Order: sequence, then structure tokens, then C-alpha cells
Amino acid sequence: MHVLLVGNYEPDRQESMRRFVDCLLRELPRHGVNVELVRPTVWFGRRRIGGGLDKWLAYLDKYVLFPPVLRRRIQRAPSGSIVHVGDHSNSVYLRDDLEPRQIVTCHDLLAVRGALGEPTDCPASPAGKLLQRAILRGLQRAGLVVCDSTATENDFRRLTGGRRRSQVVRLGLNGPFRRLGLKETRAGLASLGSVLLDRPFLVLVGSSLRRKNREFALHLLARLKPRWPGLLVFAGEGLSKSQQALRDALDVGDRVIVVQRPSHEVLEALYNQAHALLYPSRFEGFGWPIIEAQACGCPVVCSNTTSLPEVAGNGALIRDVDDEEGFVADILSLHDRARREALVRSGYENVKRFQPERMIADYVAAYRSLATP
Repeated sequence: MHVLLVGNYEPDRQESMRRFVDCLLRELPRHGVNVELVRPTVWFGRRRIGGGLDKWLAYLDKYVLFPPVLRRRIQRAPSGSIVHVGDHSNSVYLRDDLEPRQIVTCHDLLAVRGALGEPTDCPASPAGKLLQRAILRGLQRAGLVVCDSTATENDFRRLTGGRRRSQVVRLGLNGPFRRLGLKETRAGLASLGSVLLDRPFLVLVGSSLRRKNREFALHLLARLKPRWPGLLVFAGEGLSKSQQALRDALDVGDRVIVVQRPSHEVLEALYNQAHALLYPSRFEGFGWPIIEAQACGCPVVCSNTTSLPEVAGNGALIRDVDDEEGFVADILSLHDRARREALVRSGYENVKRFQPERMIADYVAAYRSLATP
């Protein structure tokens, strides 16, 4: 079986998509699948003009130069090959004449829904609305749309009227996240100084996008400040200007640490040392940090929106996304050793549902279902 795997444009720096594609490239050959990666080459995108024009140069690479390259690669591929678009945002590359042998992974439809006027914290410009509509049309050319969660599949069926074939294949852990010993944890945090070894902290992993709800986390920290001596670590992107202003207005600047683009070793150590993963996101297609934290024995406190309850299972304390006092109560409750240990055990059990081997086996079965005449 031969799979032509369509990856993302490198300058877009979509880290989670890169890790997903890397997992497929690494694991599929072990299951007898010959996989070939193809993605847009950076030509015009090498230039830096500024003034908002860089995005349009990247569009030339992605939507003008790349489609004919992809067509030629498809034409040269062995007969019966599967074309797998690893990120739904690239579904615009799908072609009607290859429909029975095309599969696309849909990680979420939040941007599509936002472009259609739905409240998903994903506003779209006029050009963005056109692109998101094109993405939705592209999804409907696929022979099979694989969704990361039932929540995303429900969105897909609703937006397309249930006219296209779809199924759920939940993501697998994208790295060797595990419980570390004290020495390994200290080594992983060494580059961040001693403060995270001396004081308890919550860790919030992800970008500064509005839907990640960092503002809510800062308000939680302000509520916790007189009752708990801990810190709040933002791991991922830096704080936006508005988030910095809110941090200062709430007078919690001395309790906030930002770790930008942490390495795997640093992130794993943060999970191992943290009092809990705080994940109050308003909208998610999956929620990788939840299972990463659970695999490291880190308690999870998260919101009850979209895919998060489905991913967290019984291994998290789950609250309404606007329930500040409930989140505070759950965070403080983790000082109870028995409650904490029970939650950690439930997290370990939940992670068993998300082993990479299971995800890969499901994808191989999906490929075979398309390859069968």
C-alpha cells in the first residue's frame, strides 16, 4: 500500500500538525505502508516584505505553485495509491477525479464555523471567509473524512448535512511522555532556574489565541493569590499585549512565568513537577496537553467544552468554562493526597485509549477501506 501524505507549509509553524505528520511518517512503515511526504516548497515565502504582504506571498507558494506539483506527484504515484491530507486546512488540494482514494484528517472546524458566523473565538477577515468556505468544499471531495473527536465529527456532519463519509480516529500521544524521577525532572527544569522547584505551579500549555482562554486563567490566579502561594506557567507562545495588560491590572505579574516554545524535555518536566495542568479552553478539536499531562502523572483541571470531556475521560476535574470559583475549588482540592492520587490513577488509565499504535492501526484500516474497489 502506498500513501502520498500531504504535509503543511513549514513557515506556518503549525507545531501540532507537524507532530501528527511526523508520527504517521514514523509509524506507518512499521505497518507495511509505504508513505511519501509532499508539502509546499518555500519560494516566495522566503521574502520578508511586511505590511501584511508576507501572508500573500505564502499563499502564492501554497495555492498557486503547489497544486500542480501535487498533481504531478499523484500522477507518478503507484496505481491505487491513497492521498492523505494530514490537515483539513489543506483540503483545498483535494480533486474531484481522485475522490474515492482521498482521505483527510479533520482536526477541528472552529475556523470554518467562525467564518460562517458561529461563535468560536475564530473571527475571519473577508479573505479568510473565502478560504474557510473553500476548505469546507474541499472536505466534501474526500472519500473519507477522519475526525479527531466525536465533537468534530458532529460539527462536520451538521455543516455538510451528513452527506459525506466520516469516522472518528482519536489521536495518539505524539511523544514519549512519562512519569520521571526527581533527578530527571530537575534536569529538565534546570534551564528555567530554581523557582519552579521551590514553589508549586499550574501549567497552561498552548498558544495565545483567544479560544485558549488565558484571560480566564489570569483571573483564576488573582482569586488564588490570597489562598495559595503558587505560580502560573504559560508554556507555548508568549503573552499577547492585552494579556500582559490584564496580568498587570490584576497585580499577578510576580506569579506568572512564560516558557516560550519549550523543548519536549522541558515540557515533560513541567508536567511532572506541576501541581496541575490548567486547561480552561473554550473551543478545542482535541486537546493534546490533557493526555500528555495524564501520561506524566499530572492532575488535569479543564473546561467542559467541545472535545475536552471526551478526551479527558475520568482522568480530570471538569468544570463549566465560566465557573471561576469551581476551578479554584478544584485546584485547591488537589492538596488532598488521596484525591490527587486517585485522579492520577484515573489519568494513567485514560491514556491507554490514546496509544499511537491504536491510532495507526485505525488509519491503516481506513486506507484499506478506500483502496478496496
